[in-house]
Parts: sequence; structure tokens; C-alpha cells
Amino acid sequence: MRRRQFITLLGGASVWPLAARAQQPIPTIGSIYSVSAASWTDNMDAFRRGLAEVGFVDGRHVAIDYRWADGRIERMREFAADLIRRKVAVIVTGGATAGVRDVVTATKTVPIVFTTALDPVASGLVASLNRPGANVTGVTFIGDELVGKQLKELIPGASKIATLVNPNNPVMAEGVIQNARTAARRLGLDVIVIQASTESEIDAAFTSAVEQRTSALFAEDAYFASRGEQIAALGLRHRLPTVGVPQNVTAGMLMGYGANIPDSYRQAGIYVGRILKGEKPGDLPVLQPTKFSLVINLKTAKALGIDVPLFLQQRADEVIE
Repeated sequence: MRRRQFITLLGGASVWPLAARAQQPIPTIGSIYSVSAASWTDNMDAFRRGLAEVGFVDGRHVAIDYRWADGRIERMREFAADLIRRKVAVIVTGGATAGVRDVVTATKTVPIVFTTALDPVASGLVASLNRPGANVTGVTFIGDELVGKQLKELIPGASKIATLVNPNNPVMAEGVIQNARTAARRLGLDVIVIQASTESEIDAAFTSAVEQRTSALFAEDAYFASRGEQIAALGLRHRLPTVGVPQNVTAGMLMGYGANIPDSYRQAGIYVGRILKGEKPGDLPVLQPTKFSLVINLKTAKALGIDVPLFLQQRADEVIE
């Protein structure tokens, strides 16, 4: 073989593997949520920030295949089956706990990172918080019962509260009812449970809450978080104080108390990136919130004729005027 031919052949052999590697597809993350895309924009922005922090920029180093159930929780199981067939590298899921559980039970091999507002051990998502085991880990933003105490301080005459639950998310509904009743007993409050899973049912829920002379309405399900503007508007129309996640207070709800949910999604993004780098989900402890935020809307309070005590304003992490 002539020297020039040999060099050409050798050069081609060294370049070809590099070119082949450059053309390899980037990994795909399957994203399954029980809510609508429009209602979860802030959370998914935070998720992508978390991914980027560990070196995975969406569209450059990784692709995300989004699936939105728009409140139809039963669709999450079929979404999971389809993404598993497409051989995604990781699945991230959240929203309704019942749907998350369907996703978790759909595969024992594809890594899964969940986000949930309930205790993931009690919900059957993992074996333990420190050692989740198998192919699953995630982030929980379990609430705190102090919100009831703060509501009592905000509305001293409160005697009865309405708790809105989503029958399509029975796992979450059961947890919300149990927590509400436990907190209410300690504070001397009665709890009225009202079910709603559609926009029209939320409208009817407010009518029912007013007819039963409740002092405030709590709405903690992921679906209700996505309907923050509707719930806030109904609260003002019916002059009924509303309590939900902190992010919805800017929409006009009176008060919100809980974990920083977008930051929890950022942490979920970091976990997905670590898994893509080779870590096993079962070895990653389920993350829990370390800081809770109290947000009060003074404009809403004024519209409802509520005088927010100065000490409560000073205690709040954010006051909207």
C-alpha cells in the first residue's frame, strides 16, 4: 500500500468514530403531569434550571417529551406506557398523587423522579425517605399545620372552614382531609369537606361553602393550584377568604403557606441530571423542604374587610399590597 493511501485510510478511521459519536441522539426525559402546561410554567422553568445546574441544557444536551393530563389523571398511566416504549432515559412526574403512583408502578427499570405534596412512604411511592430503593426517588413538599393557627389569628371569629378536595385524586384528598381535621381539632374548628374536580364544580363548591356559613376555604390539590385565579376571583365574589399555595396569593387568594414549590422542581431537575450522569435513583434520598413561606395579600384582605394584625404582617415572608 502506498504511503499516501495509508495515511488517508488511517485518517478516515480516526475521524469516523468521532463523527458517529457526534450524530448520536441526545437522551430524552419523559415528563408526565396531571395538570395543564399553562398552569405549570413556573415549575417547569425551575425544573429546567435545575437540569442546567448539573450540565444538561434543554434542547442542547437533553430533550424533554412533555405529557399533560389536563386534570384527567387516568391518562398518566397510558402516557407512562408510551414513554417507556419510546425508551426515555428518565421519567419525571408529579401533580395528582394517584397518577404519580400509576407512573411509578408502570416500570421497575426506567428511572423515575417524582414531586409530591404528600408523604411518599405513606403514599406507597418509596420504601423509605433515606433509601428509596428500586428505580424511584423524588422531592416532597409536605405542608405544615401552622397555616391553621395563622388563619385563626387572621380571622379570630372563625369557627368552621371548608376544605376543597379533588375526588379524581383520592390519595391526596384523603391526606388533605386527615390533616385538616387534625389541625381543626387542635384549634376548635369544624371542617366541611367539599368535592370538586371541574371548573363548574369549583363554582358550586363556593356556593355550598357560603350556604354552610364557613369562615374560609382551603384548596391544596395540584388541580386547585392550577385554578388559582378562578378560586381567588370566587373568593372575592362570595366574600369568602381563600387559602392555598403561596404562588396563588398573587392571583388574589388571601393567604398561602407552604414550601417553595418551584425550588422543589429545581431540585427535581438536579436529581434527573445526576441520574443521567450515572447515579442510581434508589440511592438518592427523597428531598424534603427546609423552608416554608407565609404570603398574605393585603389588597384581598381589605376587599374582604379583614384587618391583618401587624404581628402577622411582620411574620410573613411576603406581603402583597
